Amino acid sequence: MDFKYVPTTCPYCGTGCGFNLVVADGKVVGVQPWQRNPVNEGKLCPKGTYAWEFINHPDRLTKPLIKKDGKFVEATWDEAYKLIAQKFKSYKGDEIQCLSSARVSNEENYLMNKFARAVLKTPNIDHCARLCHASTVVGLAGTFGSGAMTNSIEDIGESKCVFVLGSNTFENHPLIGRQIMLAKKRGGKVIVADPRLTPTAKQADLFMQFHSGTDVAILNGLMQYIIKNGWENKDFIKNRTKDFEKLKEVVMKPDYALDKVSKISGIPEDQLKTAAEWIAKAESSNVLYSMGITQHTTGVDNVKSVANLQMLTGHLGKRGGGVNALRGQNNVQGACDMGALPNVYSGYQAVINPDFQKKMKEAWGVSDIAAGRVGYTVTEMVNVLADTPGKLKCLYIMGENPMISDPDLHHVEKGLKNAEFIVVQDIFLTETAQLADVVLPAACYAEKDGTQTSTERRVQKWRKAQDPPGEAKPDWQIICELAKVMGFEKQFPFKSPEEIFTEVAKVTPSYGGMDYVRLEKPEALHWPCPAKDHPGTPILHKEKFAHPDGLGVFTPIEFKYPAEVPDNEFPIILTTGRCIWHWHTGSMTRRSPDLAREEPTGWVEINDDDAKEWGIKDKEMIKAVTRRGEITIGARVTKGIKRGEVFIPFHFVECAANVLTNNALDPTAKIPEFKACALRIEKIKEA
Repeated sequence: MDFKYVPTTCPYCGTGCGFNLVVADGKVVGVQPWQRNPVNEGKLCPKGTYAWEFINHPDRLTKPLIKKDGKFVEATWDEAYKLIAQKFKSYKGDEIQCLSSARVSNEENYLMNKFARAVLKTPNIDHCARLCHASTVVGLAGTFGSGAMTNSIEDIGESKCVFVLGSNTFENHPLIGRQIMLAKKRGGKVIVADPRLTPTAKQADLFMQFHSGTDVAILNGLMQYIIKNGWENKDFIKNRTKDFEKLKEVVMKPDYALDKVSKISGIPEDQLKTAAEWIAKAESSNVLYSMGITQHTTGVDNVKSVANLQMLTGHLGKRGGGVNALRGQNNVQGACDMGALPNVYSGYQAVINPDFQKKMKEAWGVSDIAAGRVGYTVTEMVNVLADTPGKLKCLYIMGENPMISDPDLHHVEKGLKNAEFIVVQDIFLTETAQLADVVLPAACYAEKDGTQTSTERRVQKWRKAQDPPGEAKPDWQIICELAKVMGFEKQFPFKSPEEIFTEVAKVTPSYGGMDYVRLEKPEALHWPCPAKDHPGTPILHKEKFAHPDGLGVFTPIEFKYPAEVPDNEFPIILTTGRCIWHWHTGSMTRRSPDLAREEPTGWVEINDDDAKEWGIKDKEMIKAVTRRGEITIGARVTKGIKRGEVFIPFHFVECAANVLTNNALDPTAKIPEFKACALRIEKIKEA
């Protein structure tokens, strides 16, 4: 038997854990620890432990599929490419939308960015960061000049106060949860604010249970109490920031006195006082947040408020501090870095900047790259498709599944069905792929080389462990071959991911000093790494922020309620999220027998007093109803969620939470309000 270990990086959350794929006779048969990896030191969560099980699943796509008379038939690659090229050429650039993917490599996201702009001449490219951390990119870029996690994962374990807000870290980023416990073991305080008593909250020294959507009121209240007591870091404010007086004018209003904030949020006043004192007086304090902060119509406001708190207390640019946005998908940071966004090229170089337009046209060898136009976001794409048919006609979707991941799924389905031609490139026939005209079989993470960038900006390698099934191909190869058929062979001459990465480094300043040789070591590199002799940057903003003047910008923010609040017809707040056993739309984890056995379907978490009042028993099947639709789902009655609020995980197509969620958008980041909408529970009448 031919037997080997292949070290690689986990394809699930943004933590970036490393493990060894066990390969026997050319097939992946298991996962074993990779002790030298600095992120997780050989330890794994359940998803990582079973990250091999879906690789050789019988559902894997193995041949191109073309829909004829409403049914898919197998086709050759040449047939598929010829049809796609013919259709793509028949549309104007503005009529085409590309979706890139947080699940594929940096190299592949870079190529999709290049293919959209240079081949299809469309500015319309986006990916699922729009649905999770678009507000982080916008919010932190506005305050710090850079829209990324400021510190390393290791730093969390050294913090003297960890404030977890809008993140169930122990379930969604378990190996970052390990760092929280290390901080606690070393004497640090842990504060968790959440509507649910999650596994993360159970480890807190202070648990503050609050109403979803009241984050700005809470943060303004904490800042007012800190300023009233003179606990703000006056030297940091004076030397490293600007516009403090503007912030002070807002947060010192009577509206944000702690007695008022307590009524808005549901958090007792004494808990808010304790949290403010711990954060302000700690030698180092960091904020960990995730989609509980970002997925709101006030997502950018929430992020800027977190940044305000950390600048006020001076907990930036040092070990154990920072504003640490935890990315939900393995390469959502990298997909943003690579320019899979409508407003920037790779490295966040603005598409409306003539200098960057000129630079990219010269680098790519083309005369037109849809220059000067910002394209549609994912969320705008759906609205255009559904509400103005004929404006967008053609979609090229790589590794995304909007038919489960996007809000108000009936609206999404209507939009996708209005498209004239859809190409989906994926490893399984997802719910979205089923609506496509052409489906292209792609390789998964274990079947190709490449890089991905974790939540802490660490650029790490994937290493090929086996061949793809059947005729499936790596995404980068598919894009290059399709570009060749469309007449752009010179612009896409790549024979390997390493060749693509070399181009990435040439045009992307933050990756400029990286190459595959330097990334081979387990430690890899954190961007920015601008030169070959640069060691990388685990901690941002040590001496100055990324704005031209080097100063952080305080932004006064007023509290606003969610777009949809409870009323007599829909009296309950719905919030959504993940569970430890599953990931995103479930296309991989639900094809892992061990994970599927642990959590075979979804549920709605209901407070036990609410359940008693409504006459609902644990495990009873009920209807959850919003203004957008309804689902039938089992009740999970618990003391661990705040009264008047329910929680549903969004992984399960048979009881899809996103049938219910609100597609109201943050006005700046265009991210939907997944985390708060109005709902009612109905008992199912017996026949």
